[in-house]
Amino acid sequence: MAYWLVKSEPFKYSWDKFVEDKQATWDGVRNYAARNNLQAMKKGDQVLFYHSNEGVEIVGIAKVTKEFYQDPTTDVEAWVVVDLKPFKKLKKPVTLVQVKADPRLENMALVRLGRLSVQPVTNQEWNVIMELAGEK
Repeated sequence: MAYWLVKSEPFKYSWDKFVEDKQATWDGVRNYAARNNLQAMKKGDQVLFYHSNEGVEIVGIAKVTKEFYQDPTTDVEAWVVVDLKPFKKLKKPVTLVQVKADPRLENMALVRLGRLSVQPVTNQEWNVIMELAGEK
């Protein structure tokens, strides 16, 4: 199993709306690096759900329920989506300030590639985030 992080602006699509919807097609990605990350996701992979621009914190964990397929919002074949479902709200959100302050996360994509909307997360980074969230 691999780990990932996806970003969403809460005023556009929040964790609470995601939970209410019970699942989501992660569409609208128009960056090749983010698209490549979507293509690498496998069913059952776990995904950190990050509120960007406001809140700026990791708030929950989702799971990949369907691997990549053509993005239904465009006819351009280059763009793909995955399906996600909410798995668990974190006991404590993990803020960007906390992530940047923790030297164990200095190489995390969230710190190095701040604008990338779909990012890989290493096992070690996942474990640190779970610790900061009070999940371990």
